Amino acid sequence: MPAIRTKDLNLWYGDFQALFDVDIDVKSGKVTSLIGPSGCGKSTYLRAVNRINERLGYVRTTGTIEVMGQNVLADEVELTQLRREVGMVFQRPNPLPLPVRDNVLFAYRLHRGGKGPKAEEDQVVEEALEEVLLWDKVKDRLDQTATELSLEEQQKLCIARLLPVKPSVLLMDEPCSALDPEATKAVEELIWRLRGEYSILIVTHNMAQARRASDECIFMLMGKVVEHARTGDMFVTPQKKETADYIEGRYG
Repeated sequence: MPAIRTKDLNLWYGDFQALFDVDIDVKSGKVTSLIGPSGCGKSTYLRAVNRINERLGYVRTTGTIEVMGQNVLADEVELTQLRREVGMVFQRPNPLPLPVRDNVLFAYRLHRGGKGPKAEEDQVVEEALEEVLLWDKVKDRLDQTATELSLEEQQKLCIARLLPVKPSVLLMDEPCSALDPEATKAVEELIWRLRGEYSILIVTHNMAQARRASDECIFMLMGKVVEHARTGDMFVTPQKKETADYIEGRYG
């Protein structure tokens, strides 16, 4: 079963159609990158999966989006449960202006309905920070305000914040765009380390990053899926002329 399956997905911002009959299967346990020029619908697609677009009253969607086999556009789907199943990481790190510890526990407490026993919460914090390779760096600074961390540490913390609620899917919208090359490498290595346990869909403008850090790649253009293939195959032998033109830098 795909982690994410979309069928005949169309989306409008008012009268402007941003997505056209998008059919995508994102494999479970893999890293899939979404590439394409600005305005092609990558981020719109990502935000459609966990229904962030709905905060805008003029957005209309048709078609189906299934996450682990469930149509998330169905009326009975609770957004709180969907956000537990599908975590989101944004372009720029967005830690809460709270201590590191409270950042990690934020979603955990929200879904739990309040604080848990201290020993239990301590374990949750350590396990989440260990998983994103941040524990050794911040274990003596858990009471420090998260916004005082480096950008790399902040982005890793934002990923750690998602993990205690055990999501199936992680959506990442250009998670390295605000980072320097060294920090970008660290986050890419983390993404690769998390594959298998999580299904990851990442939007990136960085062709080298897509090639380094994904199993499969989807090329979008003007709201449509042009090509979906194994990353190595797409970058070496793209099947569509539009894909080859974009990868070779002829536009975008």
